[in-house]
Amino acid sequence: MNLTLGFSPCPNDTFIFDAMIHHKIDTEGLTFDVFYEDVESLNHKTFDGTLDISKLSFHAYAYALEKYVLLDAGSALGFGVGPLLICKKEELVQQVLRGRDEQVISDLKVAIPGKYTTANFLLGLAFPQLQNKEILVFSEIEPALLKEQVDLGLIIHENRFTYQDKGLHKVIDLGDFWEKETGCPIPLGGIVIRRDIPNDIKMKVNRILKRSVEYAFAHPDSGIDFIRQHAQEMSEEVMYKHIELYVNKYSLNLGQEGRKAVQVMFEKARQLNLIPAIRENLFLN
Repeated sequence: MNLTLGFSPCPNDTFIFDAMIHHKIDTEGLTFDVFYEDVESLNHKTFDGTLDISKLSFHAYAYALEKYVLLDAGSALGFGVGPLLICKKEELVQQVLRGRDEQVISDLKVAIPGKYTTANFLLGLAFPQLQNKEILVFSEIEPALLKEQVDLGLIIHENRFTYQDKGLHKVIDLGDFWEKETGCPIPLGGIVIRRDIPNDIKMKVNRILKRSVEYAFAHPDSGIDFIRQHAQEMSEEVMYKHIELYVNKYSLNLGQEGRKAVQVMFEKARQLNLIPAIRENLFLN
């Protein structure tokens, strides 16, 4: 059986999926047609139900629940892995932090990596008054800040390792904010599969994906050429930092702690009317 599969070219995704799509492990008769796209593009594909299996942001999952269910394997959760809100002008750091409970910062323009990203959800949770937003591809946010086209930038992925080198300043780590608010790891992205696929195939895909992560942990250099091929101009040091940050025990299995974190995120989002009502099971049974 052949299934369509979408994930990002970021090192954490290519690290996780390498063994699965290159048949370094037993795929139990399944093959995969792979689509490489940034996560916000994949989010929109899940809204349309385009792919059989896809990476998506947990924020976006709320809008894709009718069509997809979350696999236990492949997710990116963790402590200290959240998006960062940054700026070029150092004086903005304290202005924004002091203005959390006021409207004085409402006119500031913020570049975000996508409406349905978990990063944008966390921004809304921490700074609901920051509504003047411009959507940019995540790699374009730092250049927009440097050219002063925006006041603030919400960065994800490898940019958290490089922004200081460009003279940019951290306002707040939204992952730290989430952890202090909830005590939970932050749910960033997960792997979903279409609900209308037979349950035995869903379970098979979950087994294969877990096996792929296990293989990657056991043979960390096995997929290095594949990972580097899609990492664009990222240095090898940043590439490995990226993997270390986003691939962990939750990538093997959400477990009770991971499932709780996802549930807490959805509950908080519903309380703030940031997502629609939840009418489907969140997790693979």
